[in-house]
Amino acid sequence: MKLISWNVNGLRACMNKGFADFLGAEAPDIICLQETKMQREQATFDFPGYHEYWNSAEKKGYSGTAIFSKTEPMSVTYDIGIDEHDKEGRVITAEYPEFYLVDVYVPNSQRELTRLEYRMQWEDDFQNYVVELNKKKPVIICGDMNVAHQEIDLKNYKTNHHNAGFTDEERAKMTQFLAQGFVDSFRYFYPDKAGIYSWWSYMFKAREKNAGWRIDYFLVAEQLTKQMQDAVIYTDVLGSDHCPVGLFLK
Repeated sequence: MKLISWNVNGLRACMNKGFADFLGAEAPDIICLQETKMQREQATFDFPGYHEYWNSAEKKGYSGTAIFSKTEPMSVTYDIGIDEHDKEGRVITAEYPEFYLVDVYVPNSQRELTRLEYRMQWEDDFQNYVVELNKKKPVIICGDMNVAHQEIDLKNYKTNHHNAGFTDEERAKMTQFLAQGFVDSFRYFYPDKAGIYSWWSYMFKAREKNAGWRIDYFLVAEQLTKQMQDAVIYTDVLGSDHCPVGLFLK
């Protein structure tokens, strides 16, 4: 089973930069998108063979998630049931026989860390939501989690310390998340692999120089680790400032 997650940074723009070709070539069983920046009715495209589930932000052209699945899920829910978090289209949960799949676009702490306090509340509330789900059935979380967990997960860790995405507070929340029964699938298979990133700034020729960050993840409930076959990061796939990441399950 092939699962892919991709922050497309605007799906309509990404469609003009090879999204459909990538989807056709990889043909994942499920693809989860973040930062779709659109309502479904704004699109003229469709994706034959996939059931589509969209969670768009109230604010037009902002945030948003989507899941395209070849198999119809047993159930699909949107958001996490907390009003202050549920206006930006950041979470979709799809239930399958073996697991829950949670597609998430975690809020960015912003420059000057203006949203860090909110981010910390989001982290606790989202993690509580996932931990409760995990008591019912194993959970796989995927998406743009807006944090590089360890120094190995970004190129310039010294100069980025205390910047959004690499604050001690955000990194501690990821540590806390994993301690509650989840594994970072990429590090599970490649604990020491450096120089593999999933996001690059559009400035300073960052992608050309591979000055990136690994902030897109598949976090997998520990009870599913025996079913994991590989985790991949499609670093050569263009179309967004993020590249897709993938998980293969037996």
